[in-house]
Amino acid sequence: MPKRLLKYKNYDIHSITTVAGLDATAPRYNANIVSWVMTTDMKAAVLAVALYKVDYTIELVRASGILNVNLLATDQTRLIRKFGQQSGRASDGRAIDKLKNVPFALDQRGCPYLTEAIGYAQCSVMHSTDAGDHELFICKVQKQIVLNPDKEVMTYAFLKEKKLVRG
Repeated sequence: MPKRLLKYKNYDIHSITTVAGLDATAPRYNANIVSWVMTTDMKAAVLAVALYKVDYTIELVRASGILNVNLLATDQTRLIRKFGQQSGRASDGRAIDKLKNVPFALDQRGCPYLTEAIGYAQCSVMHSTDAGDHELFICKVQKQIVLNPDKEVMTYAFLKEKKLVRG
């Protein structure tokens, strides 16, 4: 039997980085992997970002209302396991530093972005809606920054070819 139709789509791979508690002595940062990001505006001024409901990242995005959408490059495959296959929260509720040993910087809002990514879109959440096992965040793009224009975009097909995801 052929695979499902939507398995034929080749999605770009992103990391969502976010922060909450900027007014606290120890802000909470996190990052995860997402493939469901798309522009919903002809001028690329609005993005729809689907976040898995059980991820720690979603808690921080809800609290702060800000995030960065980092477009990953093919030389960043080590982030798939680190950001996509482990939680940012330990079983005892403590936050795990998923950005440890990952090159990143903070934008002027205090939100992390990945310096080795192709680039990132600085976003603020306009609103969100239920989307099954994900929550869909509609975000206003405040800035788009290209960091490494010569790198190749990581895609879902690339990850399947390298056997980093099941497909």
